[in-house]
Amino acid sequence: MYLTEENIDRNPFKQFEIWFNEAKKIGLKDPNAMNVASASKDGIPSSRMVLLKSFDENGFIFYTNYTSRKSKEIIENPNVALNFFWDALERQVRVEGEIKKIDSKVSDEYFSSRARLSQLGAHASNQSQVIEDYEVITKKLEELEKKFENKKIPRPDHWGGFIIVPKTIEFWQGHEGRIHDRLKFHKDSSDWKVERLSP
Repeated sequence: MYLTEENIDRNPFKQFEIWFNEAKKIGLKDPNAMNVASASKDGIPSSRMVLLKSFDENGFIFYTNYTSRKSKEIIENPNVALNFFWDALERQVRVEGEIKKIDSKVSDEYFSSRARLSQLGAHASNQSQVIEDYEVITKKLEELEKKFENKKIPRPDHWGGFIIVPKTIEFWQGHEGRIHDRLKFHKDSSDWKVERLSP
């Protein structure tokens, strides 16, 4: 299928939803997996895979440990990029924008919906910190299981969500001979403008 200015939704979030739902429909594993690229305040880049947990016209949300390397970097330098890649559909979506913490109440709501082991893991892991061996984590989990036995597990202060507010969103549809479709949305005051890029 060719991606044209006529058949693309002029709202990039609605177009993302169309493609995202199609990726889910064909049974792709983790269609919500996305690469988050950031840079330190000194411009040193890094990237990692995370899972998109929700999105709307305000942006794209994921959750993580606020004391991790990525969190420290994106707090220092809020300019980030996302990349979704759905190989079976020959599609990718590239997002560039600014990132910020979400409201703590939203983080609380999502945390309460997580599996109990994931909740314990958020307490147990000092993400990105050096540890002696894997037993450091397993022992910590055992301690936490006893501590919270038959109790509700609260969200730790060091864990929560971030939202990426897009400035640009590019939709890439692959074709034979590398003559790909590339349509890029960018924010112009309150409206989204779309332009075609050469493959």
